[in-house]
Amino acid sequence: MTSPTDIEGGGRSVVVDGGPEPDTNTGAVKLEGRSPGRLMWIRFKRDRTGVISAFVVAFFFLVAAAAPLISKLYGKNPYTIYADERPELFDSAGVPVQPNGGISSEFWFGLEPGNGYDVFTKLIYGIRTSLMISVAVTVAVVLTGILLGVTAGYLGGKPDFFIGRLIDFLLAFPSQLFFIASMPVVVSLFVSPRDETPTYVRVVALIAVQWVLGWMSLARILRGTTLALREREFIEAARVSGASPWRIIRREVLPNVVTPLLVQTTYTLPYLVTSEAGLSFLGVGIVEPTPDWGQMFSKASTELVLQNDITYMFFPGVSMVVFIVAFNLLGDSVRDAFDPKTAR
Repeated sequence: MTSPTDIEGGGRSVVVDGGPEPDTNTGAVKLEGRSPGRLMWIRFKRDRTGVISAFVVAFFFLVAAAAPLISKLYGKNPYTIYADERPELFDSAGVPVQPNGGISSEFWFGLEPGNGYDVFTKLIYGIRTSLMISVAVTVAVVLTGILLGVTAGYLGGKPDFFIGRLIDFLLAFPSQLFFIASMPVVVSLFVSPRDETPTYVRVVALIAVQWVLGWMSLARILRGTTLALREREFIEAARVSGASPWRIIRREVLPNVVTPLLVQTTYTLPYLVTSEAGLSFLGVGIVEPTPDWGQMFSKASTELVLQNDITYMFFPGVSMVVFIVAFNLLGDSVRDAFDPKTAR
């Protein structure tokens, strides 16, 4: 709603509800500009689904970061073998005596059949392990995608040809099968097959394998976006003014590829979480006693657990479904906030 206002000296101005006040000296309306980032933030805050998903995702990251503190306050850790320390809690088959996997006020999520690990602390530490690995891979994938994708798109010519062929070559590999086949090979580069593999070696191998076969999709998207941008007038103007390619990429190209970069990142991280969990489920990722999300699924699929404690699958299963769905919904909301013309 607008209303005219008389200005000293005979001028009139229009005041917009919620907008800036007119300048009483000149009679002109002062307009407050909004940056694209601020407009995106305003649109995102109006999306209830996106806001709720952001809180859910933030909650998981907070739990992962505070896992040691939570474990300390809870009074237990994920490494204690209660089947040995408190055998009265288990029957002869190693199954918790109390119903529902031994859920009680002492053990909030129950006890794991077999070794008797505390399920609650194992879950929060498992979330911590999976998210730490996935975030590290995501950062490596994003940096590699930016470096190679933007370089290929802006320079063109031979760099574009060779980087494009490298992307095509790596995309030809079936990623999941290659993950499974290459993990033992990568691990053997650091540790002899006769020795026990340290956890940090498995973590490094997981990050390396997922990174090598994870950056191509983002690089291809950024390459296409950069190809379109380099023909725009403002890029030509910067080039004519004598700006170096590095300055043009840093000041003109990168700010304009933030949208596809951020949207693709919000889809990449949950995909990497499920990939890491899948590798641990198949026994080529993180193994006991280090807690891991996928490792809990592997334990839940054993005959002992399936026949005696079906509730063990509930907590890791529900938590992963909630996290993946929330992150995907967050990605949709971020995409819609950057591009309001997109309709879901």
